[in-house]
Amino acid sequence: MGPFALALDTKNSFVASSSASDASGRKMDSLQMLPKKFFASINNEEEKPFDFLRILFEGVIAGGTAGVVVETALYPIDTIKTRLQATRGGGQIVLKGLYSGLAGNLAGVLPASAIFVGVYEPAKQKLLKMFPENLSAVAHLSAGALGGIAASFVRVPTEVIKQRMQTRQFASPPDAVRLIVSKEGFKGLYAGYRSFLLRDLPFDAIQFCIYEQLRIGYKLAAKRELNDPENAVIGAFAGALTGAITTPLDVIKTRLMIQGSANQYKGIVDCVKTIVAEEGPPALLKGIGPRVLWIGIGGSIFFGVLERTKRFLAQNLPDNVTSKKD
Repeated sequence: MGPFALALDTKNSFVASSSASDASGRKMDSLQMLPKKFFASINNEEEKPFDFLRILFEGVIAGGTAGVVVETALYPIDTIKTRLQATRGGGQIVLKGLYSGLAGNLAGVLPASAIFVGVYEPAKQKLLKMFPENLSAVAHLSAGALGGIAASFVRVPTEVIKQRMQTRQFASPPDAVRLIVSKEGFKGLYAGYRSFLLRDLPFDAIQFCIYEQLRIGYKLAAKRELNDPENAVIGAFAGALTGAITTPLDVIKTRLMIQGSANQYKGIVDCVKTIVAEEGPPALLKGIGPRVLWIGIGGSIFFGVLERTKRFLAQNLPDNVTSKKD
């Protein structure tokens, strides 16, 4: 017999009982008819009607805000990490000018973060409706990768200019753009693009997937919405873990981006072989300490600011902010 027939039999067995037993039987029937939930079940936010423009608008504002805050706060740590990865052999790093290139970098971080979250949020909402609840991790991974691809067209030139400023190759961002284009052509602004995708697509997908899955699990256990400190702690853990895993990819990306017109490395594979041959395998983990610290703290700040801004916008924006009334 199927579950429905079993439920009917159970109900019939209670007909001769008292009215209290009747009520109890009906309650048992309704519980048996409910579908089973798996881990990472979707919360009420995903059950709301899909409003693409509103989700896009909130994602752009929240993403841009979070990106600027975290980049400004942690730029010196990022500079130290970049200089550690750029040094060859036992070279010493310079600790001056740790905010070198920040203004130009923020000009790229703001739109890049806005684009990423602006794509990620509606993609996540749509994919969560398409996938079964026990595959929500796939939706988060896919949405993170889509956001990373969309943002990469702004992120890569920003990263190239930032890292060359951090390694003191240029005096200002405008000089960097002008000299890179004059010496290397427009493609110089996209130096290391494939290695950037090799690092950032897995990073974005893994970080956001870990963060979202931990939030869902925590919500199910706590049976309530998370507060700001809890979001920050989960974001820190997701960022630090993902940062450690992807450090070798970050080293390769850094070397390819800062080599300029010298073309020391012919590509990703040649870069790995050269680093291992000349400096040994541990060189692929250069800067792992500052990177884990930077991304761990950055994850805490980013996701904390992101969730707070999204909540503020959801509570204060009118329902018709992105659409006309009927």
